[in-house]
Amino acid sequence: MLNIKRAASSVALSTALLISALSAATPAVAQQIPQTGLPVVELGAGMHLIHAEVARTDEQRAIGLMARKEMAPNAGMIFVFEQPAQQCFWMRNTLIPLSAAFVADDGTIVNIVEMQPLSDASHCSTKPVRYVLEMNKGWFDKRGLKAGSKLRGGPWPK
Repeated sequence: MLNIKRAASSVALSTALLISALSAATPAVAQQIPQTGLPVVELGAGMHLIHAEVARTDEQRAIGLMARKEMAPNAGMIFVFEQPAQQCFWMRNTLIPLSAAFVADDGTIVNIVEMQPLSDASHCSTKPVRYVLEMNKGWFDKRGLKAGSKLRGGPWPK
């Protein structure tokens, strides 16, 4: 009978340790699986249309475009923050090269940075902003968009 109690106790301890390990691993697992189901907003940049997924929560912004192997040519992700601040982005666990436009409250692009996959290099806005739009690398440059260009249709005032 004593051996059965010890075995049951050992199984319970092993189960608790396994649950604890899986709980701790959840964020790492989430970074290996692209997030889906985010709302999509249509933005305009000159004559170009963008279909941008909207990342509004801390968790959505933290995961961003991690683990994606590709993105459609006019697709992107818009990160929405509660308050304007200097926003800095990196590319840990992000597999595709991206360009990020830091966008002011009125939809004006403040600055654009080019980012390499799987890099911890920090890329920051030159002024406080509430919005960051990530697109495939070179998207803005190929369309002649730069600091001072204006986006429309987003969460900013019309």
